[in-house]
Amino acid sequence: MTASFAKARIALTFLFVILAASFLVAQELLKQHVDNPGQTAMDPRATGHNPEAVPETMERAKPTGPAVVTGNGINYHGGPVLHGNPVPVYIIWYGNWTNGPKPSDSATTVTLIDTLLGAKALGNSGYEKINSTYGDNSGNVTGNLQLAAQIFDTGSQGTKLRNAKISAAISSHLAAGNLPTDPNGVYLFMTSSNIKESGFCTSFCGFHTAQTLNGADIKWAFIGNVDQCPKGCEAQTTTPNNDSGADGMADVIGHETEEAISDPDLNAWFDNSGQENADKCNFRFGPTQTAGNGSLFNQTLGGLQWLIQMNWENSRGGGCDQTLGGPFF
Repeated sequence: MTASFAKARIALTFLFVILAASFLVAQELLKQHVDNPGQTAMDPRATGHNPEAVPETMERAKPTGPAVVTGNGINYHGGPVLHGNPVPVYIIWYGNWTNGPKPSDSATTVTLIDTLLGAKALGNSGYEKINSTYGDNSGNVTGNLQLAAQIFDTGSQGTKLRNAKISAAISSHLAAGNLPTDPNGVYLFMTSSNIKESGFCTSFCGFHTAQTLNGADIKWAFIGNVDQCPKGCEAQTTTPNNDSGADGMADVIGHETEEAISDPDLNAWFDNSGQENADKCNFRFGPTQTAGNGSLFNQTLGGLQWLIQMNWENSRGGGCDQTLGGPFF
């Protein structure tokens, strides 16, 4: 699959990737595919593809205090980061997650993602601690996150979504008290493969944004079941946990949560070309090991093996690594 889109500074970040026949070839193609000077195809802040996703203008309070660390290939623009220890993650499982069109529309997928975001897994791992190199003038990211609550919505806004419908679904659940209204958390809107979201699989694999919902500055990310488009959004179809949807979504979750925490309001951390920290390492995995089923993995989290793209470390000159303080690749 080959696709591209333009970037601009708006309150939306897309994760997009072009994969060729093999994982290694895909990485090379991604490095070369550019739309504008200094811009990679999978980056972020695109405005012509989904202008409805631009949230209302909000006044952002800028923190004051100690200086932040800069000069590592990514720039600070004055906005806040999320400081929670852990940052709470809330999931809305939208659609059919019991017996949907794909085998990964299942309770097994839900359990795998819950394990990834549960205690002693992704949160506080050496991988997530890379994010602790980002901060604002009141302190740094802790490098810890954890699933705080989740609900299931079988389709309150229908099966054909645009961003306004996602916002409406999240807002209704907050207003009803089904999930807490938490401006310090990250909400993941996870859709099963029977749900169609405008732009998903053709322009992006996921995105994060922020907008006022139920009276609060809510940070949320769209994560679709990537089994809808394995050639466009999955690094491999045979995966460590024998669930290509869950394993592929785990990679997108890693990307979007890193960015939602270090650049929650789209005014904190990104480089001169608009790339946030995860964008700078998009679909770059570093050294891998081979699982028993022949798939590749580079992280062991929650007792399970995963293939998750690296993150940009804001120290030692800056670079993509698999764990805080590890070698750059």
